Amino acid sequence: MSANAPSLQDIRACFEGAIPAILATCSADGVPNVAYISQVFYAGERHVALSFQFFNKTRQNILANPHATALLLDPTTARFHRLSIRYLRTETAGPLFEGMRAQLAGIASHSGMEGVFRLLGSDVYEVEHVEAVDGEGLPAPAPRASLLGAVRRASERLARCAALDEALNAVLASLGDFLGVRHAMVLMLDAASQRLYTVASCGYATSGVGSEIGLGQGVIGVAARERTPVRIGHVTNAALYTQAMRSSFDADVPDHAPALEIPYPGLAQPHSQLAVPILNGARTLGVLFVESSQDLEFGYEHEDALVTLAGHLGAAIELMQAAEAVEPAVPAVPAAASTASARSAPLRVRHYAANDSVFFGDAYVIKGVAGAILWKLLRDHAAQGRTEFTNRELRLDPALRLPDVCDNLEARLLLLQRRLAEQGAGVRIEKTGRGRFRLVVPGALALVAS
Repeated sequence: MSANAPSLQDIRACFEGAIPAILATCSADGVPNVAYISQVFYAGERHVALSFQFFNKTRQNILANPHATALLLDPTTARFHRLSIRYLRTETAGPLFEGMRAQLAGIASHSGMEGVFRLLGSDVYEVEHVEAVDGEGLPAPAPRASLLGAVRRASERLARCAALDEALNAVLASLGDFLGVRHAMVLMLDAASQRLYTVASCGYATSGVGSEIGLGQGVIGVAARERTPVRIGHVTNAALYTQAMRSSFDADVPDHAPALEIPYPGLAQPHSQLAVPILNGARTLGVLFVESSQDLEFGYEHEDALVTLAGHLGAAIELMQAAEAVEPAVPAVPAAASTASARSAPLRVRHYAANDSVFFGDAYVIKGVAGAILWKLLRDHAAQGRTEFTNRELRLDPALRLPDVCDNLEARLLLLQRRLAEQGAGVRIEKTGRGRFRLVVPGALALVAS
């Protein structure tokens, strides 16, 4: 591309899918063909990806002659840009394909074309030249406030955090304070079960802490599986990108209906969604997710900002986990059981070994790794009167069968702490220092193992 030509970054508004592009191809014997194309996707500084949906004349021409011209319209200025492009390859899986498929699902649903807009592949092209087409257009809109300052202030706030709960609260607060995002959540990945569990949220009627999404399910699950941002600008009914939820209970746990599962906190009718993976090196730690009831609420600037924030959060989580892992062991001090009771009858706690689910009375509390931890704490308290515990002893306890050292134990404890705070039974966890916490039980317990 020439030095004076606009860059793909300069015309990124053309890639938002608001207006279809026009693609001109030519057959091997020189016969031209012009067609509308559903999507031209920004794929880097020198590449774009076009949606491959039909094996039609356009497709035949490209396979015979890789050179083409795409005409894109800027929806804000009504000015055209012409791209000279050369076909390189077709991708049918992976981050680029999933990102395009998610965006296309939103476009299709918005235009009532769900049954037609089915992505078969992502055709990747090298951009050889970008040209601004002469002609009248609308005045350029006033420049929007840069999100760089917002990212800086959010990063500064995150840098002051010394614990995971502080870091999560800082990120969610920053989204609202600096980026104007009202509905957001953070989910962590359980590598063993290949599921994501909600550890923090803001803007919803219920926190949804402990609700789960499978890897590859919905916008959130696809972002985690493919390690790529997934952004939808229009409400979508496409099954792949709605939040497919599994019951919090397994079939072999009797007497408790799946209706008692932890409710997912998302908006009932979201019109814009953006899910960004939280990464650190080769590891996927979780997902930062935002949504809105308004169409086209999140542009590529928001995507860039959230990717940056998620990167800082991922690094902070790893540093906190590393500090926890080297913390010296602290002797666990038994405490005499209190003779006072805040309840007239013992709290009945039931544990199902099949999935480590724990119930207070008939109310579901938690399951999985966090459930196993809670059951251990309650058993030790009931048998020995213990109230003081350490992260280190939990990690070294073979009976808990915790995942390897790479698993974030602090995230499990934070999930457990927040779920207990929501139950109203009085049992709670209080952090007493780095790698140390206290179990508070206001009365007697009646433990039942099933």
